[in-house]
Amino acid sequence: MDSDDKREQRILHTKTLKAGKRTYFFDVKDTIGGEYYLSLTESKKFFNKDDGNFYFKKHSIFLYKENMKEFIEILQQSIDFIEKNQGEIQKFHQHESESE
Repeated sequence: MDSDDKREQRILHTKTLKAGKRTYFFDVKDTIGGEYYLSLTESKKFFNKDDGNFYFKKHSIFLYKENMKEFIEILQQSIDFIEKNQGEIQKFHQHESESE
């Protein structure tokens, strides 16, 4: 690998949603070619009973520009389905914005 392959991915924009033991990160990053993409990461806090320490498990998905409109449409259809069958979704009370 040359130095270009090892470059640290820059976070160009970020938002954070804290939801109990989970934290969701919405990070806009760029590829080596300069294309933006969205990194969605769930970080969940766990307690290790053996050593008495907390640790985090993280899961991420990457959403590229060419798939965003369809992703949003399907996400909205899924939200509509939940609201139709279980009532309106209430806004969660804990929200933090890392940057604008």
